[in-house]
Amino acid sequence: MSAEANDPRRYAPATTRNREAILDVLRRVLPPEGLLLEIASGTGEHAAFMAPALPEGLRWQPSDAEPLALAGIDAHARAAGSGRIEPALLLDAASPTWPVPRADAVFAANLVHIAPFRVAEGLLDGAGRVLVPGGPLVLYGPFKRQGAHTAASNDAFDWQLRLQNPAWGVRCLDTEMAPVAAAAGLVLDAVIPMPANNLTVIWRRQR
Repeated sequence: MSAEANDPRRYAPATTRNREAILDVLRRVLPPEGLLLEIASGTGEHAAFMAPALPEGLRWQPSDAEPLALAGIDAHARAAGSGRIEPALLLDAASPTWPVPRADAVFAANLVHIAPFRVAEGLLDGAGRVLVPGGPLVLYGPFKRQGAHTAASNDAFDWQLRLQNPAWGVRCLDTEMAPVAAAAGLVLDAVIPMPANNLTVIWRRQR
């Protein structure tokens, strides 16, 4: 919640906990210039924090499927004072068409486990459509490996998610995500362990 009623900015505590670790990975894997498309920007805090810390040639395009989120995302961008954050777009990852026809990188944090699997499928398919050859799709969050949770805390978290919504849940990187990614023309490039038993997963569009 914001401190003032007329301030549209929202805040997610998890963002401040994970942003430094994610930024460290992005600095290593993103291209030095072009357009980074963020899917499900949520509060917009990642864009506000990370865009000013990335190379000057890289523009950040936030987006969200929730229309009411866009004003808060833009407010965070204005407060950050970065001219490299574009106005937020309405974008449903599950849609067969996206309002951005081309991107040099695609990024999403904490999305696929709090959405139906069709959103994960749409995210991978969409990234395969819009990414330039060799461009990275960077996903951050909890994932299973070979059908098993990587930590007991993730197992408990998965149960909590499925109690909230049976269509949600921690996805398996190998048995669920990988086949869809391959069909979309994406090749797994790296799986990076992160704090709190999360992973950053990097696919690249085939050249």
